[in-house]
Amino acid sequence: MTDKKLVHVVDDEEGVRRSLDFLLRTTGYNVQCWIDGDTFLKDVDGSVPACVLMDIRMPGSSGLEIQEQMPEHGLDFPVIVLSGHGDIHSAVRAMKAGAVDFVEKPFSRDKLLDAIANAFQRVENGEAAREKAVSAQTLVARLTSREQEVLEGLACGYPNKTIAYDLGISPRTVEVYRANIMTKLKVPSFADALRIAFTAGLGMEAQWRKEHSTQRLG
Repeated sequence: MTDKKLVHVVDDEEGVRRSLDFLLRTTGYNVQCWIDGDTFLKDVDGSVPACVLMDIRMPGSSGLEIQEQMPEHGLDFPVIVLSGHGDIHSAVRAMKAGAVDFVEKPFSRDKLLDAIANAFQRVENGEAAREKAVSAQTLVARLTSREQEVLEGLACGYPNKTIAYDLGISPRTVEVYRANIMTKLKVPSFADALRIAFTAGLGMEAQWRKEHSTQRLG
């Protein structure tokens, strides 16, 4: 095991791959090089957090095409586009499609390393957010299905009477469920319960309306 961060270099030019491999390894990164984007998509291990340095112009699929296909392959890596002279328009297109930055060839060492550091900050922020979401979802899963429904309604901002009407129960019963929810989530305040609900992805009014289509009065 290693704590070194992984960078995928996807470029058809051997000289560029060797140069980036040397630079990145000597500055503390692990590096995996790929001769083209299609091979990268086919063989990369998507379970290891990483960022990608992707050349725009390559034989076979272009860097833009590979970037667009990455989500279909379950790859959620931040992409930094490597663009040659005259490829600025394509680099801008790549950023509009989700690339975090672009670096022109011949690249500036400092510019490249700054772009990679920013990309990994995004990875770390995303990992932290995912961990919080999983933790919140685990807590919510401890509730009964009815308690989850009540929490969903509360997260949508609905008053007890509205939730009771849509679920076909009494407002008093909603209050009981609300108290049970706070006890099971082990939170001291209703606001804390709502934070867990929001982190777990609850509170989508459109979903509530879809599942509880009873026409309300007023």
